[in-house]
Amino acid sequence: MSRAQTLAGPAEHLLEVRKSRFLARASPATTPEQALTFLAGVADPQASHNCWAYRVGPHYRFSDDGEPGGSAGRPILAAIEGQGLDQVVVVVTRWFGGVKLGVGGLARAYGAAAAECLRTAPRRDLVDWAEAELACDFAHAGAVYGLLAQLQADKLGEGFDEDGLRLRLRLPVARLDELAAKLRDLSRGSARLHRTDKET
Repeated sequence: MSRAQTLAGPAEHLLEVRKSRFLARASPATTPEQALTFLAGVADPQASHNCWAYRVGPHYRFSDDGEPGGSAGRPILAAIEGQGLDQVVVVVTRWFGGVKLGVGGLARAYGAAAAECLRTAPRRDLVDWAEAELACDFAHAGAVYGLLAQLQADKLGEGFDEDGLRLRLRLPVARLDELAAKLRDLSRGSARLHRTDKET
């Protein structure tokens, strides 16, 4: 299953096209306000243009910053979406080199600078994980293993004692309550699930 990702930290990539320089800088951003703060911090007032885009969940914005309409901001946003990223802002600063690139050339340059910056950036999954211990009777082991696969739980450790099966798990926080409810149903309340990591 593909998981939504964001950047693990800031990244940048410099591209030169017909004497114009395009410096793409990207950063994780958990809110639109954080994205705009990053923009304000990296935009160069001496540059020809500081074009940008961000996507934070359902929220997105982009700007051509004086370039021809559709030639910069939209290709930058397309680079973010094309790589399946969320909670990301990209600013591409252009220093004009004296040769006009045309709308198509600009779109390709802005999009390529953003895409390469994101492609080489370190990433992390946008999933909150929990660790838990599960205890159940041997009779329920087969059904429990089936549940773990269904709910994207990773088995970190496994043991047995006189009371049955003991598992250490890692699973998305969003699946924790669902696993607990399904365990209660299949074991008539005898299986136990206990979260062991620090809850934030």
